[in-house]
Amino acid sequence: MKTITYLKGDATNPQIEGNKIITHICNDIGGWGKGFVLAISTRWKNPENEYRKWFQNGENFTLGEIQMVLVEDNLWVCNMIAQHKIITNSKGIPPIRYEAVEKCMEKLSDEALKLNASVHMPRIGCGLAGGKWEEIEPIIERTLQKNNIEVFVYDFE
Repeated sequence: MKTITYLKGDATNPQIEGNKIITHICNDIGGWGKGFVLAISTRWKNPENEYRKWFQNGENFTLGEIQMVLVEDNLWVCNMIAQHKIITNSKGIPPIRYEAVEKCMEKLSDEALKLNASVHMPRIGCGLAGGKWEEIEPIIERTLQKNNIEVFVYDFE
């Protein structure tokens, strides 16, 4: 089984040969404007535009769904809906939904296998979504790594 490779650097600029998918977590209310999405939007307009279109038409726009957006030759951005709303609720539950992360990762795994692509991400779900990496990492192991997909996690300096 492949292990996760941790790198220092920018997840929007993977320096690996071959097909690549950059993945990140989106919310289920159509909001795009804070966190890692800003780095994506700085580089490419399409992921945000496609996400907003998807939200507007509402088709399959639910937790656990993904959207693949081609941004360059051999490079896709995967919008994963795995965050419910954008703030911690009154019971102290953060927006991240781990079950949804797992469903998204299973779908991403299928896409990565089809494209023979490596997967690149920041520590998804651990910023504004309020998740814990100790919860996310085993999900990556159960989904992507189980299928022998190369995974690169970036810590921005």
